[in-house]
Amino acid sequence: MKKTFIPVFVLGILALIAIFCTYIIDEREQVVVLQFGEYKRVVNQWDGNPKSANAGLKFKSPFEQVVRLDRRNLNLDFDPVRIRDIDSNPLLVDAFVRYRITDPLQFYKTFRTEARLRDRYKPVVESSLRDSLGKVDTQTIIAGRRAELMQEIQDAANKKAVDEDYGIEVIDVRIKRADYPQEVAESVFGRMKADRNKEAALLREQGKEEARKIENDAERRARVIVAEAKQKAETTKGEGDKARNRIYAEAYNQDPNFFEFYRSMEALKNGFGARSTYVMGSDGDLLGYLENDQ
Repeated sequence: MKKTFIPVFVLGILALIAIFCTYIIDEREQVVVLQFGEYKRVVNQWDGNPKSANAGLKFKSPFEQVVRLDRRNLNLDFDPVRIRDIDSNPLLVDAFVRYRITDPLQFYKTFRTEARLRDRYKPVVESSLRDSLGKVDTQTIIAGRRAELMQEIQDAANKKAVDEDYGIEVIDVRIKRADYPQEVAESVFGRMKADRNKEAALLREQGKEEARKIENDAERRARVIVAEAKQKAETTKGEGDKARNRIYAEAYNQDPNFFEFYRSMEALKNGFGARSTYVMGSDGDLLGYLENDQ
């Protein structure tokens, strides 16, 4: 009986030690160890180097309490915040914050839980959003210097966390959505539509005016080109007539009889067209050459 009792007793002691004196840390966790509510140590604390993780099986005294906190990047998602831009236009901005617990002990002392951090940090983020986004217009918030504004909000939120010793580091702030409230969206979109229609009408009128200018200029240039072409044609024709008359004069001076004969033949060729009938005497100038035996 004694031999059986001793191993069972030893196993029981080992089981109690395993239950009350050991704990396992996941690589995604960091642990604050407390004893009767007082801080003892931090295990697997984030130090900026992912390779320095100290996870695994750990030992503690039976009176020590283990508080587990996340070692990863965490999100704080807030309700949409109502702000006004520099032109007093209302906007609903939906943003979230990414942070990391860098000082587990201070975080535990200040907040205990992530839910309490969210409640206390929400006004800080909302104030940073209003301060940064209230200095620019809506277009800049939506599509302009958005990255620069996010960095400014992140710096402000991180400074507050450092000054208040929250034990966290803000690593990113992002705007998920920035829209007009429902009660003003229709009027704003209507005004935007009217402005775009007005701008489109102005552009169409400018286009018509430019088209008229181009057409008038084209017509003027066409008239100038036609006039210049006609003038050039008349000049060329005059020069041709002049050259023709000179050639005729030279030919006439060389052989007046042949020249008269040639002119008569040209007149006959041009005068007798298809289905034409002429009645003339044989003693005329035109037919006189046909009866001439020479």
